[in-house]
Amino acid sequence: MEVPSNVPDPDREGPKVGRQQRLDSEVHRYLASGDYDSNFAGWPGNNFVDVAQRATQCLKTALAEETLRRAHGFRTRVSLPDDLHAWAHDKLAPMVCGLFPAAERSIILDTLARSVVFLTPDNIAAVLAEQRWLSTAWEVANLYLAGVGAPVLSEEARGIVGLSEETTCFVSIVYFEETDPFADFVVHEAAHVFHNCKRATVGLGESRRKEYLLNVDYSKRETFAYACEAYSRIVSLGAGVRQQQAALEQHAKASLPPDDRVDHDEYLDILRDATSARNGWQKILKRCAPRQQPRPGLGRTPAPA
Repeated sequence: MEVPSNVPDPDREGPKVGRQQRLDSEVHRYLASGDYDSNFAGWPGNNFVDVAQRATQCLKTALAEETLRRAHGFRTRVSLPDDLHAWAHDKLAPMVCGLFPAAERSIILDTLARSVVFLTPDNIAAVLAEQRWLSTAWEVANLYLAGVGAPVLSEEARGIVGLSEETTCFVSIVYFEETDPFADFVVHEAAHVFHNCKRATVGLGESRRKEYLLNVDYSKRETFAYACEAYSRIVSLGAGVRQQQAALEQHAKASLPPDDRVDHDEYLDILRDATSARNGWQKILKRCAPRQQPRPGLGRTPAPA
């Protein structure tokens, strides 16, 4: 027997629980803002799990339909590489080789190469349907709409060109139209995978101190990703130290990360360290790693007064 959810509805002035008007209102709220009632009050179903599954499917279906409606008539002339896996492998190889030991590079590179998803008219509906989280699906929809030049779902949608979720990197098709010589959204989003993905997820051994692919301080995650992004471009522009430092100075005078979470002085200092080092990737990681707390009992004992 199908029954409405018995989760209390805080909106006492709205339509009665279970009525279509109420459900239509919830769909509209989600499409317009990305917000939704995580208790799924008023949605039909046999139990909470069934209610949640049905409501989630309904909201994602509505999102896909609205995304396709808004994108209708907006097409991009950009063509993806014929072999996207090989392209992503080559793009990310320098970063992976610089950050990981030789024995781990192959499996990590393969994981990253498979993780890159460019949002196109051909795959957007399927990508939205596959998302586990409704919030991620809404962000991905706006990422796609902005990429093809269509109206986004909300003026408050983040103006992003890439998004990482667990081991997947969603990238706007505008990637191939970028003119900033120091921008690379693919490298940026792949760098976020390192602190999102556990080693066991890709088949690597882990320990209490090495649970994730890389340990990056929470407050430095954007700094790390932006530094990896810029350094990848700096290295590609010049093989020698002088050439790389000249490229860095050019970057410093042009377009720095438009993100309040990144301290520009620290960011540039990290890149200066990287361009002066034999392995700049390791310098970036070291500067963005969590600070080690002293072990109890190992500190210096104060001298008696």
